[in-house]
Amino acid sequence: MDDLEKAILICFDESGTVDSELKSKAATFIQQIKETLSIPSICIEKLCFSKLVQVQFWCLQCLHEALRDKYSSMGLEEKSFIRKSIFSMACCEAVNVNDHNSVLVLEGQAFIKNKLAQVVVTLIYFEYPSIWPSVFIDFLPNLSKGRVVIDMFCRILNALDDEVISLDYPRNGDEMAVAGRIKDAMRAQCVPQIVRAWYDVVLMYRNSDPELCTGVLDSMRRYISWIDISLIVNESFTSLFFELMLVDGFPDQLRAAAASVLLAAVSKRMDSKSKLALLKSLHIRRAFGLVAGDSDSELVSGVASLLTGYAAEALECSKRLSPSDGKEISLELLNEVLPSVFYVMQSCEVDATFSIVQFLSGYVNTMKSLSMLTETQLLHVRQILEVIRVQIQFDPIYRNNLDVLDKIGREEEDRMVEFRKDLFVLLRSVGCVAPDMTQIFIRNSLASAAASSEDRNVEVVEAALSLFYALGESISDDMMRTASGQLGELVLMLLSTRFPCHSNRIVALVFLETITRYMKFVQENTQYIPVALGAFLDERGIHHSNVNVSRRASYLFMRVVKLLKAKLVPYIETILQSLQDTVAQFTRMDGSSKTQSGSEDGSHIFEAIGLLIGMEDVPLEKQSDYLAALLTPLCQQVEFALLNAQTQIPDESATNIAKIQQIIMAINALSKGFSERLVTASRPAIGLMFKQTLDVLLQLLVVFPKIVPLRCKVTSFIHRMVDTLGASVFPYLPKALEQLLAESESKELVGFLVLLNQLICKFNTGVYDILEEVYPVIAGRLFSILPRGDIPSGPGGSTEEIRELQELQRTFYTFLHVIATHDLSPIFLSPRGQGYLDPMMQLLLYASCYHNGIAVRKACVQIIIRLIKDWCTRPYSEEKVPGFRSFVVEVFATNCCLYSVLDKSFDFRDANTLSLFGEIVLAQKVMYEKFGNDFLHHFVSKGFSNAHCHQDFVEQYCQKLQGNDIKALKSFYQYLIEHLRHQQNGSLVAR
Repeated sequence: MDDLEKAILICFDESGTVDSELKSKAATFIQQIKETLSIPSICIEKLCFSKLVQVQFWCLQCLHEALRDKYSSMGLEEKSFIRKSIFSMACCEAVNVNDHNSVLVLEGQAFIKNKLAQVVVTLIYFEYPSIWPSVFIDFLPNLSKGRVVIDMFCRILNALDDEVISLDYPRNGDEMAVAGRIKDAMRAQCVPQIVRAWYDVVLMYRNSDPELCTGVLDSMRRYISWIDISLIVNESFTSLFFELMLVDGFPDQLRAAAASVLLAAVSKRMDSKSKLALLKSLHIRRAFGLVAGDSDSELVSGVASLLTGYAAEALECSKRLSPSDGKEISLELLNEVLPSVFYVMQSCEVDATFSIVQFLSGYVNTMKSLSMLTETQLLHVRQILEVIRVQIQFDPIYRNNLDVLDKIGREEEDRMVEFRKDLFVLLRSVGCVAPDMTQIFIRNSLASAAASSEDRNVEVVEAALSLFYALGESISDDMMRTASGQLGELVLMLLSTRFPCHSNRIVALVFLETITRYMKFVQENTQYIPVALGAFLDERGIHHSNVNVSRRASYLFMRVVKLLKAKLVPYIETILQSLQDTVAQFTRMDGSSKTQSGSEDGSHIFEAIGLLIGMEDVPLEKQSDYLAALLTPLCQQVEFALLNAQTQIPDESATNIAKIQQIIMAINALSKGFSERLVTASRPAIGLMFKQTLDVLLQLLVVFPKIVPLRCKVTSFIHRMVDTLGASVFPYLPKALEQLLAESESKELVGFLVLLNQLICKFNTGVYDILEEVYPVIAGRLFSILPRGDIPSGPGGSTEEIRELQELQRTFYTFLHVIATHDLSPIFLSPRGQGYLDPMMQLLLYASCYHNGIAVRKACVQIIIRLIKDWCTRPYSEEKVPGFRSFVVEVFATNCCLYSVLDKSFDFRDANTLSLFGEIVLAQKVMYEKFGNDFLHHFVSKGFSNAHCHQDFVEQYCQKLQGNDIKALKSFYQYLIEHLRHQQNGSLVAR
């Protein structure tokens, strides 16, 4: 063993016993050897004599890299030496024929032979056919040496496909050209001989060496896509393939390989007439029985892929061929294979490249134009529905995971939601083509599911219900209401059936979702209301043992109440009685109640109750009793918490605050069922009850001023009361707003501004006095928090802090916009407000020119337009706001209306930007109306002059501005800006 061999062994050592420094030295040494000019000779010599696999691999790798990277710089003699040596090795010959001690590389391990094949292919890449035209022809006689050389030939063909020809890997233009060159030369020179060799080898070795034959068939499969198909699909080959597939004595791997060759032939691209002739010639029915075996076997998997591929091609032929060209024949072939394909889809692993949904959708589409389906087609429709049913079923191994909804269950549920989407689209297509058949199938599925035992039933019931649920998406509201025939029977069956596995989460959920989807039928057929209500109110729904089901049932019940509303009045007592224990979780004061957690925390139940008892159809006395029975204990709990706030230990306090939050949410939800007209006009006694509740809840802001989540809940309730109580909420607002503003952090200020926006939008100038008090406080606080320019997003502040500031800034702009557009701009000029006028105008100016949000820029321009209209009368009149006119004409006009739009970042192709541009043009029109020639003279002499605008354009602009066509002005101004941009070439910077 010489130094090079030792160094290679050290580098390949993975035992961990070799010193890292020694390994580093060895790597440096072999790298130096690699870089010598004689490295090909060194490698070939080592390959001739070394039996060490590490050395053999390293030498072949070096040869591969040398050819790949340095081929063009090698001499002719060196190339010839490498070519002859490598070819001899591949043919199991000694490189030096006179040396009987040579090592034969083909006697080595598989990965060594694969690396040798890669080297041969690298030579073919550079030299075939111009330099080494005989490589394949020379190799074929060597196949008579037996298994070792045949195996090597297959490895070379496979490597050629992987490295050069196959389109399964990305190739650049040069690589595609080389692949084309090699294929053209092989087709012209040696493909028929190679195909003949394949046939002879398989015929000779099929009994004695099936593993070798499997390898040959795998190589054959790879080449079918680009060689003459008649070389493969002929009597000799087809008979051989079917013999290999059908004879039980052959190993599954060999039989599956034969099926894969036939699949490649079936899938080969060609015109539809030729494809039809090919399909006919195969007599594929011979293979139908093979899929009935073990579904996990390679043979069944291979034949399944063959049959699905064959069916897909027959379907394509039926679409493309006319009746005279054989359309009927292609349909006959398709109908012949379909039963086996349906069996495969339900029982076997289908090849990943075959899309079940795509194929079946294509088949269903062929029926859409038919006025009536044949018996065969109806049979196929039923089988398609069965395939869908089987495909959408959950695997029973996930049953417990899905029921408790752990991480695995959640992942499986998400996967199935995605997987089912296309299958449900297919179901609806089938429902359009054969509605009666589809509904009968679903009815039978439900009946079968309901009758089977509980243990085996969960997935079957869930699938049957899911089919009915998905079908509902394609049924119109009118059809849903009438639900005649099969559909009506289905809905009644759904309502009346009690499935044995209803305790399971996935079954309970889909059952409730399906009833909700078909509730319009109940709306029209009110006799079924008690049955439908039972599903939501008993242990199948709100009282289900699984909390996920009970929460979802609460939400769905609320939707049902919204839909049925007045039709539920006769059942209010029954409903409230059924919900008594659920409501008691919030109204009990004994401390034993368990509050629910999560997003559906009881608020949906209270919203449903509010919708029920808040109707005018309910007598006033009963309505008052119902509401008092709910509000009184809830408010008492809040009052109790307020009284004991100072004496509670921290843990108890946290628990009580969480409870209070839920109570507020419950009351909030309850109030949604009561209209403003009812509580203020027709039944003020009901309004009084909500006012008393508001009074109690506002005390929370005083007693718990620092508890942000609680403050947010109270704010939300104030929002609700503004909508419910209308103007009668006014006496409560000063105290509430004072408390909210006193302790508000920047994050809370967003909620406070949103509340003010709601008040302004609802009451307009009616909130002037309130706003006059709070605006200076808000302005002072916000101008100290918000920067005048953009909010920095670089290092120095957390992402969360930046997001909060950005949201606060956007909400403040909205707030200013709401004030300006609701006739409240005098607020800015009030004695306490005018001190913030200058920073506000600077903020609006900057945002209108530079803010990265187009919507914000547009809002700021609109604010300034409104202020111009409010504060400026006709030209030359006395100024209402000293300095405002000069600010608008000298600063806003040029910076916003000219310089900001000249910037190339102002994209006229964007719809939102174009909308902003419309406001900027409108601003110019308003400024001209209010300021006359003062504006025009300054805009032209300062703005257009700095932009080097030609006098012709100036005159046209003045003409358009003084006219009455705003669209013409906008169109011309856009043209002018684009012209100036081109002229300036981006050199003008907005200032």
